[in-house]
Formats: sequence, structure tokens, C-alpha cells
Amino acid sequence: MIGQINRKIKVYNRVAIFYDILDLPFEHSRYKSLRKIVFDGLSGSLLDAGVGTGRNFPFYPKDSKVTGIDLSPAMLHRARIRQRKLRISVTLKEMNVTALNFPDNTFDNVVATFLFCVLEESQQVFALNELRRVCQARGIIRILEYSISQNPIRRFIMKLWEPWVKHIYGAAFDQRTEQYAETAGLELIEERWLYKDIIKMISLSPKSL
Repeated sequence: MIGQINRKIKVYNRVAIFYDILDLPFEHSRYKSLRKIVFDGLSGSLLDAGVGTGRNFPFYPKDSKVTGIDLSPAMLHRARIRQRKLRISVTLKEMNVTALNFPDNTFDNVVATFLFCVLEESQQVFALNELRRVCQARGIIRILEYSISQNPIRRFIMKLWEPWVKHIYGAAFDQRTEQYAETAGLELIEERWLYKDIIKMISLSPKSL
């Protein structure tokens, strides 16, 4: 797993300076409206896992205290630039989501937007376990991620894009993170499509012991 983590750091350190430019068409046509939905109704102490360059910053609830983590120093550098520009109150930390340096039950709620798309299958349960551990018992973990469309035309286009996405971002379109929820001690509350049958929001909560 250490090798996988180091490769991801290299990938995102390399792409960080171009990340927002590459993502700009999708950010304006898809992601902006979805980010607002992901944070809707959340409050208190929040963890933004996989904060990236800080695209979620404008959508943080006003009454929340947010900590953002990311594996890549270069992505966090871009996030700090955005933080200063927007004057957003957020604590940013370099950290691996599969081994979080937080005590149990630190956060009221957790959000991860397009993080699990870039995690390998072998990392999914470890990451979910950690998010469950640091989330309060009555908290919500919301995950935004891609899925391969069942529409023949959209599916064909996504399959064409898939090798490029894997090469540039180290990401996959169809990790189906929800399948690991029970193993990680999480209960699936909701699975909702937010953009066609391509982008979905998964809402999880720690199981009662």
C-alpha cells in the first residue's frame, strides 16, 4: 500500500498546477451545483477528506468548523492560495485518508468529493474504516463519486475517456464504494444520483454497536 500511496502523491504533485484548468469545464457544467447538495444540512465540525485544490470552499456551511486533508503537498499549496483569496476559515493538513491522525469521534460529519474515485480497491475499506472512526456516532459521511453509465452512448464515451482519466488522475469511474460499507462498519442511508446516472452521492453512518 505504501507504493500505491507514493504513486498517488507523485501523480497529484505533477498535475496540481494544471488541475483546476483541466477540471474547469466539468466544474462549471456539473460539479458546482452538486457540491452545494453534498454540504446541505451539515453543520458542526466537518472533515473534507481529499480537499484537493479547495473547490469545496465556497460551499462550506457558515456555522461549521472545517478541516481539509489531502495527500499531495502540491494540491494543498493550491488550496491555500484559494483559501487566502476567498478568505475561507478552514484548517488544511497533509494526511493520508487510510491512516488519519485524528482521535476517534473528532468530527460531527464527513464529506469526500471524488476522493474514492482515486483510491485503489485495496484502499477502499481502510479509508472507510478511518472515516467511520473519526466521525461521531450520529454523524453522516457523504461521498460524491462517479459511476459508469448504463446508457449505451454515455457508457461508450466514458469507456473512451477511462484510460486518459486513469493516466492523468490515477482515477477510475466505477469503484462502487458502497459495496465496502458493511465491512467498514457503516450503514448505507442513501444512494442518490445527482447527475444523470454518472455521478452519485452515497450517504453513510456509523453502525450502532
